[in-house]
Amino acid sequence: MKVEDLMTKRIVTVGFDDTLGTVREIFEETGIHHLLVVEGRELQGVVSDRDLLRALSPFVDSVVETHRDKSTLSKRVHQIMSRAPKTLRPDAGLAEAVQLFLDHKVSCIPIVDSEFRPVGIVSWRDVMKTYADMLNATDATDTAVLADAAQA
Repeated sequence: MKVEDLMTKRIVTVGFDDTLGTVREIFEETGIHHLLVVEGRELQGVVSDRDLLRALSPFVDSVVETHRDKSTLSKRVHQIMSRAPKTLRPDAGLAEAVQLFLDHKVSCIPIVDSEFRPVGIVSWRDVMKTYADMLNATDATDTAVLADAAQA
């Protein structure tokens, strides 16, 4: 199986100078966990919801919020993004993705074309769902074989 078979093709991108306030809005509106940072359509980095949580003051939108807390929303993507992300091409195998997750402790892998433009994204959840589906299919086949054998 290739990563293009399980990658999410609906990617959301931001630029270096987008604010963390914008990033927060995107995460809240879409329910996604990773944004790809591009410049000139070329992948430059990744911002995760965890990156955002680490960068924002925990007092934002609380009753004790100060100007200083609120100002963390004005930080820019380039200040918190992960640079030089680990990537794969669409024709890479599922095993390569799993190995990349294990070796580098990343939570997503941007999938890029030959010009390093993002064409999709694979998260560890996508991989786990694929393996679960494969295991369930195997279990169903095993059950059917056992049932056939019992009737014979």
